[in-house]
Amino acid sequence: MSKTFTATKRAGLAFALGVGAGLLALIAGLIIGGGAAAVELSDPGAVVRYGQPIAKLILNFSTAVAVGSLIFAAFSLEQKSALLGKALDLAAVGAIFWALSGALNFLFTYLSVSGSAISFDSTFGESLWMFATQIEMGTALMLNIAAAVAVSVLAIAARSLTATALIAALGVAGLVPLALIGHAAGSADHAMAVNAMLIHLVAIVVWVGGLVALFVLRPDSSVITKRYSTLALAAFCLVAVSGVASATIRITRFEDIFSAYGLLLLLKIGALILLGIFGAIYRLRLVRKMETGSRNLFGLVAVEFVIMGTAIGLATALARTAPPTVGVGIFEITPAQILTGEPLPPELTPMSYLTVWKPDLLWAIICAVAIGAYLIGVRRLAKRGDRWPLIRTISWVTGMLLLFYVTSGALNAYSAYLFSVHMIGHMILAMGIPVLLVPGAPVTLMMRAVEKRQDDSRGVREWVLWAVHTRYAQFFANPIVAALMFASSLVTFYYTPLFSWATSEHLGHLWMVVHFLLVGYLFTQALIGIDPGPARLPSAAKLVLLIGTMAFHAFFGLSLMSSKGLLLADWFGAMGRTWGEDPLADQATGGAIAWGIGEFPVAVLVIIVAIQWFKSDTRDAKRLDRQSDRTGNQDVADYNDMLAKLSAQDAKERN
Repeated sequence: MSKTFTATKRAGLAFALGVGAGLLALIAGLIIGGGAAAVELSDPGAVVRYGQPIAKLILNFSTAVAVGSLIFAAFSLEQKSALLGKALDLAAVGAIFWALSGALNFLFTYLSVSGSAISFDSTFGESLWMFATQIEMGTALMLNIAAAVAVSVLAIAARSLTATALIAALGVAGLVPLALIGHAAGSADHAMAVNAMLIHLVAIVVWVGGLVALFVLRPDSSVITKRYSTLALAAFCLVAVSGVASATIRITRFEDIFSAYGLLLLLKIGALILLGIFGAIYRLRLVRKMETGSRNLFGLVAVEFVIMGTAIGLATALARTAPPTVGVGIFEITPAQILTGEPLPPELTPMSYLTVWKPDLLWAIICAVAIGAYLIGVRRLAKRGDRWPLIRTISWVTGMLLLFYVTSGALNAYSAYLFSVHMIGHMILAMGIPVLLVPGAPVTLMMRAVEKRQDDSRGVREWVLWAVHTRYAQFFANPIVAALMFASSLVTFYYTPLFSWATSEHLGHLWMVVHFLLVGYLFTQALIGIDPGPARLPSAAKLVLLIGTMAFHAFFGLSLMSSKGLLLADWFGAMGRTWGEDPLADQATGGAIAWGIGEFPVAVLVIIVAIQWFKSDTRDAKRLDRQSDRTGNQDVADYNDMLAKLSAQDAKERN
């Protein structure tokens, strides 16, 4: 039996066990939750009612295999190794099943929501095309299928770690449309629901797909197994956090636990916990066997795949089950609720900045991980006797806490309703937080604290350094380019449809936060950065660049203050607020904030640049003094001789 055939059999076994157990759990879940019950009006029939969730189950599992195996390969396997090629082949096969099941899911979903039957006339084709191009749900499903096709083609062609990571990123992007539809789309807390769903999907993909890849590839190295265990542990934590967040959104009362939705949720949670415990015990025993040289290291992980399939099947049934809801009368709907999907918050007062919170799960996790990883790095340096400046740690932690507040505090709660609050958040993201994060020198800390891998694989350290030193990163980190992006972002954002997209759509809001934070970080890094980057400008040039950029900010603020037209009048002017300034006056306040709030970060930057300039001159002076001492003050003697010659020449010219 060839190794290729053996790997194929293992892949088939994993798929059969996972999907088989998932089908049983799915059917049971549909019966319990009523997800496949006939509807009174325009019932699509039993084939569609059961076919759509079955296609979705296969879609979920094949997506996990495709994307998860790519992430596992990018993090665990060596460049140009045989295992890397097999992982890419596995991802390509998984993506093919992903595309096929996605197409079937798309068709069944259309039949389900339209209540129509399959037909071969032009009307059916036109309706299907309209569903794919003009209806949000259909467009999201088509984007997911397009991602699957792209991943399958690229995975067949690629054979490098860099390509593997980029294809994995494309696969993760293909999960975003799935997070934007379903229960998340209709949730009262839309942002929290979408973020929780996206985190949940990515974590499950990493967990499930990585395990399938580990089982199919069957590496003979305990190091690779340990690397997967690291990914699995992180995925398990993310699944737990996102699952709790999703549950709190949909289970709002204690009695909701005893509903059909609550029962399926409890069964799914139990399966995931059992899977995590079983997987941890199994892999710990596996690593010990591999370290002792045992050759029969990978037995059939049938129980684990069965539990995994059961969890995915229950999750698929849960997506078809209506969550318990508390009805809202039509008379309670406000203009703000129509626009944002959420009730208008209470009147903004000075105390509201401390008492009102709207947590963003994604950024909360990012901030917590960033602080935890930084402190672990500092602790590693301290344990081996290396010193890391305390001020850098304080600066980094403070910056991350400020980022958490901006994305989860009152600024996040009111930014969609008041332009002035939005502008406060923008200025802090672009100017305040980077001034705190850049002096923390996270890349330098990582280079010193994270051990370099000895093989030809890439861990977190290697991937970060690769990203920092790419031509694209070097270009955008160039001081002139960073300054141009920093200044031009104001015009290109607020005076183009980007502002409307970022205000009304969750994905646009996420892009806005990342964009302003990244542009501000690159600009600040170009001025006062400690981490490696492009060639630094002279200190005098930095001050000129800083003053010029800030002048552009002031001009933008003044233009808003004097404007007679309202930006996004159909949004900020249609909220129906009965408190606070009128929208045009609030916009003028936002302009004043854009002009004035930047003064403090600018002052801090000027002080830091001046201090660095002084220290640079001091270092140069000390270096020249040491050089003079080594040569017996020969440079002084040469300088005096030069002055004497010039004096003699001047005297000769006068005579």
